[in-house]
Amino acid sequence: MWILYAVLSSFFAGLTSILAKIGINKTDSTVATAIRTIVVVIFSWIMVLVVGSINTISNIETKSLVFLILSGLATGASWLCYFRAIQIGDINKVVPIDKSSTIITIILAFIFLDEAISQLKIFAIILIAVGTFLMIDMKNFIFFSKDSTNAWFIYALLSAIFAALTAILGKIGIENIESNLGTAIRTVVVLIMSWIMVLVEGKTKELKKINSKELKFIVLSGFATGGSWLFYYKALQDGLASVVVPIDKLSIVFTIIFSYIIFKEKLNKKTFLGLVLIIAGTLLMLV
Repeated sequence: MWILYAVLSSFFAGLTSILAKIGINKTDSTVATAIRTIVVVIFSWIMVLVVGSINTISNIETKSLVFLILSGLATGASWLCYFRAIQIGDINKVVPIDKSSTIITIILAFIFLDEAISQLKIFAIILIAVGTFLMIDMKNFIFFSKDSTNAWFIYALLSAIFAALTAILGKIGIENIESNLGTAIRTVVVLIMSWIMVLVEGKTKELKKINSKELKFIVLSGFATGGSWLFYYKALQDGLASVVVPIDKLSIVFTIIFSYIIFKEKLNKKTFLGLVLIIAGTLLMLV
């Protein structure tokens, strides 16, 4: 049953990107992130109440709290970059780069957490890296031009880097804390960070410009994220983490399917091969 929960987590994670893309068609991505984070915060604290870990808040050590806050800041940065990327770029291109955070996480875990990298993992990393490269249209690609239509690449890459940092910092911070409580604390940090960004960038006026349709999809994307987390942690609770995590990363498959149905974003032979390699590399993580 826990495998089904992991698949459902992947499904809702894929749905999140699509709903968010619709919700930020005209709405500023930073403002949209701040709004949807409110929904996610509610979900995360509901999880804390359900598992009954709220009474353990007073037992959190200073070191753990610091790393949880740092993890939350990294999460917020990742979300802000990701939703900016999908606002100005195609989901089919953004998502593979964002999912490459798996590679960065493995490398950082090797450097900072002394986690071994097996030959099989190295092969999986190569497959994911090659697959990601194939899914990016490199023709006339300008990497670091602010005015370039390829600016989405910078945001997607930063999203992946911050997502990897989230995993490393979160692992250190959550060592002696119930995982749902740790996630809830991190999400509060993300909420505060996202609204500070709205204020700093002077985008509070954008709140009045949000039309009801986009607001609905922004909120729905928050619910999808919350649903993904609920199934994800239920799967982790009942099953093997080494199997659950890679299945969750396969949300890219659902995202690609949804983007084809809703946005008519199609894969050519090269990008389809890239997707196959990414899936193969991710599945190798299950071994």
